Amino acid sequence: MIIEIENLKKSFKDVKAVDDISFKVKEGELFAFLGVNGAGKSTTINVISGTLNKDGGKVCVCGHDIDQNPEKIKGEIGIVFQNSILDKKMSVYENLKSRANLYGIFGADFKKRLDEMCELLDLKDILKRPVCKLSGGQKRRIDIARALFHNPKLLILDEPTTGLDPKTRITVWNVIDRLRKEQNLTVLLTTHYMEEAANADYVLIIDGGKKAAEGTPHELKNKFASDFIRFYDRIEQAESSLVKLGVPVKRERDYIQAELKSTAQVADIFKKYPEIFNDFEVLKGNMDNVFLKVTGKDLEGM
Repeated sequence: MIIEIENLKKSFKDVKAVDDISFKVKEGELFAFLGVNGAGKSTTINVISGTLNKDGGKVCVCGHDIDQNPEKIKGEIGIVFQNSILDKKMSVYENLKSRANLYGIFGADFKKRLDEMCELLDLKDILKRPVCKLSGGQKRRIDIARALFHNPKLLILDEPTTGLDPKTRITVWNVIDRLRKEQNLTVLLTTHYMEEAANADYVLIIDGGKKAAEGTPHELKNKFASDFIRFYDRIEQAESSLVKLGVPVKRERDYIQAELKSTAQVADIFKKYPEIFNDFEVLKGNMDNVFLKVTGKDLEGM
């Protein structure tokens, strides 16, 4: 296991930011860590990275106990924060050189690693430019290069694609997927984008500092998410028919939507009222439905 956390606790005065949570992250997996703002995600990450002391529990990262080898753990972790921590007055090259120096990477070793980062993240043409002159997408690529420069075993991504355009988001994920495949890099992800969480190997949802649910995306969707059917034609007739069957209906501007117990229920509705199936679609439950069902909150709206 890359991360092993047992009964982690952290409070700020009377607020229990992390309240007795336990979880494990396997080597090489993409682990999604979900929760609304204030749920305890950042506190947990800060404890894992050694920037915040815990109140109780056990934390092991890359085989090292954080109480015994905090500096060793820091050398195994790279972090991409939601808000860039690059020096805006310095050039891209200077930012990366400064980061490399912190890890004792100099001379030929620095040049070799810089070339690797330039190839991986397409940085060659912007190395001499000051960070303040870069676009949001370019800054994010530098943030990732900075986090990866010392070749960590664990990459922590804290809302890595928030505010990025779709093209840059795809680029970021292509890089991450490549590193996971080629180097067995482990990734701990926090995100507000449920399509990113749906691609994770494992998902942990926390709410109010406590573990609310965990499992693979498939397991969570099967357990918590409902399927839906939408009717776009003969809406009045469809609504009346569904109400007669005792199926809950939600009216929207140009369709009605019904929550299903299972997709098999569609066949039962069709047998009784085939005439309403003129323009319709069946929607499988997704991670948005899971999060809403588990917490009662909308993650992407937070």
